[in-house]
Parts: sequence; C-alpha cells; structure tokens
Amino acid sequence: MNYWPLLGVAAVVLGFALRLNPALVVVAAGFVTGLAAKLSPLEVLDILGRAFTEKRYLLLLLLTLPVVGLLERHGLKEHAQAWIAKLRGATFGRLLIVYLFLRQLSAALGLTSLGGHPQTVRPLLAPMAEGAVEARHGPLPEAERERVRAMSAATDNVGLFFGEDIFIAFGAVLLMQGFFADHGIRLEPLQIALWGIPTAICAFLIHAFRVRRFERRLAARLADRA
Repeated sequence: MNYWPLLGVAAVVLGFALRLNPALVVVAAGFVTGLAAKLSPLEVLDILGRAFTEKRYLLLLLLTLPVVGLLERHGLKEHAQAWIAKLRGATFGRLLIVYLFLRQLSAALGLTSLGGHPQTVRPLLAPMAEGAVEARHGPLPEAERERVRAMSAATDNVGLFFGEDIFIAFGAVLLMQGFFADHGIRLEPLQIALWGIPTAICAFLIHAFRVRRFERRLAARLADRA
C-alpha cells in the first residue's frame, strides 16, 4: 500500500497551522496528494474540476455564513439579548431545555440543518442565553460568559447527535443495518430508529439535569462575586 498520498493531510495541517489562505491550502494539498499518487498535474486538475462541478450544490450551505455575518453586523446578537431579557419567565435553564427538545425533535425528522453552531448557536442561542443570565444576575464576567456559550454549544450537539439517530434515513442507522446484516442479523431501519428513542429520551433528561445544575452553580458563583 502506498502511504505517500497521505502527505496531503500533512499539507493541510501545516497550512492551517501557518494560517494560510484555506482555499490555497486545500488546492495545494490536493496537488500534493495527486503527485504523490503518481498523477500528472493535468489529471489532478481534472479531478478537482469534476469534484467541484459534481458537488457544487454543497456550496449553497456556505451562503448561510455571510448572511449570518451580515445579520450580526447589524445587531442580531444585541437584539436577541434585549428580547430575551424582556421575557420574565425566560431563564437560562428553560431556554436551553426548550432548545434541546426542539433540536432533538427536528433532527429526528431529518431537519438537521435547522440548528447548528454557525447559523443558530453563535448568532442566536448563545446571546439569548447570555441575556437570560444577565437579566437576573447583571453583567457576566468573561470566564462565565465563555462557560455559558460552551453550554449552549453542547446543548446543540446533544440534541443533534441523539435526535438524528431516530431518523430512519440517517447514515448511521443505515450503517448499523449493514453491520448487522454482515453478521447475519436482519433488521429494518425502522427497528433501529425506534430503539434510538429510549436513548434520545435518556440523553434529554440527563442533559436537562446538567443544564439545571450548571444554572444553579452559575448563580452561586455570580452571587459570591457580588
């Protein structure tokens, strides 16, 4: 087996470590891999061109990033914080638990792109969580603000990870079906997905408990600082 094409991975790591242009790093890594695999430069260009044209629809997902950036520039985070601060019953714990439930439910229906770190957590969920805490305890120290953001991101991760296992067309469900079939166990994707429901419920309850515990400890730390 020829391991030299793996030099492309090293090229990616080195390029990002040096903070070079990402597009340039990826193209350069492609050439390193291709040349190490004894392909000509024209063959490498042909592969890159075909990959771009065949997967160009994936670039539509990148449109969300400049849109989110434009909204943030015009005060999306500030408006989200101000709005959540006006809701008397909106606490940090209730906000994240409701989001966890909605994230799991949407992921179980296959709508995994409705949430996510760049399009939901960073511009909306984290600022709203910060606003909910500040409405009750005043300005947050930077260390506590980072902890609130981390818990918001973790809530999105848990909701997505354990929710998408219930969707029968999810890749992991089909992978498990194939694995069992290779070992003589025939299961339908629906059977595997249904057995993901108890796990998702347990994950919801455990993380909801973690959110509540985090909220109590955060309140205690902020009270001590005051």
